[in-house]
Amino acid sequence: MIPDPSTPTSRPLKHNENYAIRSAGAVSHSGDESGNENRRKSARGKKRPRMCSENTTQARGKASPGSPGRAGGGGGRRGRVQAVSLFEVVTMGRDTMQTVIGDWIETYAMDRDSALLDLISFFIQCSGCKGVVTAEMCQSNRVQDCGDILSKMVEKVDEESGLQYKKFMAFPWILTVTWPMDMDCAEYPLIQPGPYGRWFHSEFGDFVSVLVSQCQHCVVFDGYLMNALVSLLTELSDSCVRAFRHTCTLAAVKILSALVAVALSLSTVMENSQKLHCVERRKTSGRQGSPRLDRMKKKIAELQEKRLEIESIMDTIFKGVFLKRYRDVLPEIRSMCTEELCLWMKLYSTAFLTDSYLKYIGWMMHDKIPEVRLKCVLGLQGLYGDPLLLTKLDLFTSRFKDRLISMTLDRDNEVALQAMKLLILISKSCEEVLEEGDYQQLYRFVFSSQRPLAALAGELLYSRLLNAPAPGSEGQEGAGEGEARGQDVHTERTLVRLRALLTFYMQSELHKHVVYLVDGLWDCAGDLLKDWPTLTHVLLQEATPQCTGLTEAEQAVVVEVLVASVRQAAEGPSLVGRSGGKKISNAKERKTQSDDCAKLTQQFLTALPKLLSKFAGRWDAIASLMKIPQFFVPEGLTAENTQAASEELIREMGAVVDHPSAPPAVLEAVSRAYLRLCGEDTAWHPAARPARDALVQRWKDRLISQLGVGLKEDTFCADIDQTGEMLSTLRKLRAFYNCHDLSQWDLFELLSPLLSVGCLQGGVPSEVILEVLQCLFNAVLWNLHTSGRTLSSRDKAVAQRQQLSSFCETSYRCLSHADTAVKEQAFLGVCDVLAAHSYQLNVWDPASCGPLLYTPGPRLQRALQAFLLEQVLVGPDSDAHSRVCLASEGERQDDHQKRRTLLAAYCKLLVHGALEMSNASVVFTHYTKYYNDFGDIIKETLYRTRQTDKIGSARTLLLCLQEDTLGSTHSFH
Repeated sequence: MIPDPSTPTSRPLKHNENYAIRSAGAVSHSGDESGNENRRKSARGKKRPRMCSENTTQARGKASPGSPGRAGGGGGRRGRVQAVSLFEVVTMGRDTMQTVIGDWIETYAMDRDSALLDLISFFIQCSGCKGVVTAEMCQSNRVQDCGDILSKMVEKVDEESGLQYKKFMAFPWILTVTWPMDMDCAEYPLIQPGPYGRWFHSEFGDFVSVLVSQCQHCVVFDGYLMNALVSLLTELSDSCVRAFRHTCTLAAVKILSALVAVALSLSTVMENSQKLHCVERRKTSGRQGSPRLDRMKKKIAELQEKRLEIESIMDTIFKGVFLKRYRDVLPEIRSMCTEELCLWMKLYSTAFLTDSYLKYIGWMMHDKIPEVRLKCVLGLQGLYGDPLLLTKLDLFTSRFKDRLISMTLDRDNEVALQAMKLLILISKSCEEVLEEGDYQQLYRFVFSSQRPLAALAGELLYSRLLNAPAPGSEGQEGAGEGEARGQDVHTERTLVRLRALLTFYMQSELHKHVVYLVDGLWDCAGDLLKDWPTLTHVLLQEATPQCTGLTEAEQAVVVEVLVASVRQAAEGPSLVGRSGGKKISNAKERKTQSDDCAKLTQQFLTALPKLLSKFAGRWDAIASLMKIPQFFVPEGLTAENTQAASEELIREMGAVVDHPSAPPAVLEAVSRAYLRLCGEDTAWHPAARPARDALVQRWKDRLISQLGVGLKEDTFCADIDQTGEMLSTLRKLRAFYNCHDLSQWDLFELLSPLLSVGCLQGGVPSEVILEVLQCLFNAVLWNLHTSGRTLSSRDKAVAQRQQLSSFCETSYRCLSHADTAVKEQAFLGVCDVLAAHSYQLNVWDPASCGPLLYTPGPRLQRALQAFLLEQVLVGPDSDAHSRVCLASEGERQDDHQKRRTLLAAYCKLLVHGALEMSNASVVFTHYTKYYNDFGDIIKETLYRTRQTDKIGSARTLLLCLQEDTLGSTHSFH
């Protein structure tokens, strides 16, 4: 019996003896191993001196030859190394591995049986096994005579003792491994959590590689060690115990990888020997014979025989381990097999890069685990990246091309990304493999929601469509006449690339947002997209006989591309609905962004007025162009150029916004542009602020005149034309009131009578009421927002509360209006104003003169509840939503989102305490019924109200239960 691998043994093994190896594993020990517990229980343990072992400090020549698990005796060329087990060597780094494995090889040369048992114990320990390994010699030295023994190889469970047994042959040994039944649930070293598991995986692979590398000149070819190892690993890799199967499969494939390196080394030596043989044969061509030539032939024959032997061992491992484990139930094993197979095909292509091996990669690309599919794609990238291997991949490419293209739609983002990289690599190395239809499918990923994938698709799109030289550009550039001619050539090239981009976008018909296309192309086509002078020149260029110019549809797309590139340069790649981009930019990127902002400001401060004049009356283009001033920066501008250009720009903006038929989108864009230009920190403030004030004053005077004509004796009597003019003026004021504080023009007092007439007596069109409601809402919000500066006395606080009360009273009357849009706007206005007032009270300093509390009356609270029950908490069969049920899917989604917005506005009042807690019962009672539609909103409201007032929240829930019980009783009767 060998009680422990670290116990010194000096006598050789007999063929008729049995040996039991207690496997320490990577866990604590018991019984007779307690003396070695502190030395061997940690896989991270350092080398510790053993005072009890005399052989530890002796020279190599005095060391016991039969000491398995010991790093030699020290001394000699390696110095003195403490005695450690092979399992502990894994934790000590590659240098120690080489030293200890060298000593193990010397031990193997003197007593190969005990050394082999020590190595067997090592693999059992690495599997985390706490059990016992019993070894007995096979009575026959020939494997052919062991058929009856092989038929008795078993793996069974003894439930009474709680042990499992596995008996198998590792020729010439018959091994029986006994371990506890619960071992399969243990965390063996390879799956340890944290970095330890990954570290052990790497170190274990290094140990196996070093072992084969140092044995390649002697022990590998003795016909004993490799046969035993292959038998051991083949049997244990087929075990039902996950720890054995995982660990020994890893060891087997790592041995095969190391044997590949040995075969490559033999091939290199054999090629050199053949070259020397050819040279020597030419030298001795006229002689009868040469001893040197004979020696070379003999050496080449020996090398060929060794390589064939190595390939035979590799084939045995492949058939005995890989073919059984590449479909293993454990994804880590499948991933490991796939990764190593790709490595074999890349390193030893003459033996492994054939269709009979490539088919396994093709099959594993359909694996249900993303990690396995990812290993396949990464391995194929290494194969397609080597030009010398491309000819051997033709059949595989044609067979699995469709699968590779479909993997760009993989649910795992990393798999889809690496598949796109692989296809780009294939397109560069094998141009005829992908057809035009395949490219069109890949181009569309430029609109992907994942930015890395979109950037790769943009790179492919740019390299194939946008980077092609203009026809005849080489000759033109050589015959250029000065700088002007060079600019013409550059403009022509840009126009060709731009037309290709426009053709792709307009033919794809997949996406209507150019910003995603620009973002996908930004990394590779930044020179084209940021060439704002040329893009502006193309838009301003008139059609001539020599140049047809762009159509209106193409001009509209170019305007969107121009605006999207400006936004991208100023804000970076941050788009709604697109993830995977960089969260934090570095100093270089911030510097580039700052320079780009200065360039676009300098360019469009003078070019934007020309563009606005060119596209006058084309409101979609103007709405897009008016977004550009929002990204202006005042840095780097000269005073004289700034003043003249800004005045012209403001003049064009005034003409646009004052147009009678300007749509709301244009008004909103111009309002935001004025907000940027009117900033006190900008150079355009002196010109922009007076221009804006003049516009607002002009609209107010116009509105006063229109109200004088259309509103007489509390009756609305305006005709259709007068109503249209009034509505146009109200839209302009509302658009500017959203961004600018217009309190100094007293629009609240001016518009309140019109709303009162519309709610009490009727006759006012719903469109006018909606605009007036939004203007009054903005007036109240600005008053609350600026109260920190304006509330200097109690009289002003009282006036503010009266204004708030007047708005709520007017909105209450609008809640009973016949038009649903008016009711929804009144509901949202009341909820937002009351939430803002509650926030104002919470942040105000009690020591100073502050706002006065306003509480909505019971009548308004009941009206809000009634609106919620009629318009939000309703089923699909109700009259209020019968029209929506018959509408398209997009309209149903919009209606659902609108209802969520209305419910969230009401829940904010409950959370901020603007309404009494009892009002929450109308929401909580519908939690179960509308869980799919509003469950997240109601659940968050429950959580927030419980934090604010636990007692009030509990009472509200009791009230809900009472109402539910009464409702159930009423239904029963």
